Amino acid sequence: MKALMLNNKVVDVVDTEFEVHSSLTWIDCPDDCIAGWTLEDEVLVAPPIAEEWSYGRKRRNEYPPATDYLDGIVKGDTAQVDKYIADCQAVKDKYPKE
Repeated sequence: MKALMLNNKVVDVVDTEFEVHSSLTWIDCPDDCIAGWTLEDEVLVAPPIAEEWSYGRKRRNEYPPATDYLDGIVKGDTAQVDKYIADCQAVKDKYPKE
């Protein structure tokens, strides 16, 4: 296999080299190499495995913005407030406490 490199990072992996821009280079790589690997001290290295996020962090990333709730309160829009609460509950249901 051949890895296409740009700035010491694998951007593509193919069976056969082809002509590329001078800013790119080809190197031999193992069969399990994929885009995203990096070249460190002449050795291809896989990226670190991402840590699993806690349910709390997952929730924080998906909760609707609190401004939606506050906007509904200020406008007296019960439907908007109810939607905000329902959206938050859907996130809680999707990521229950561990």
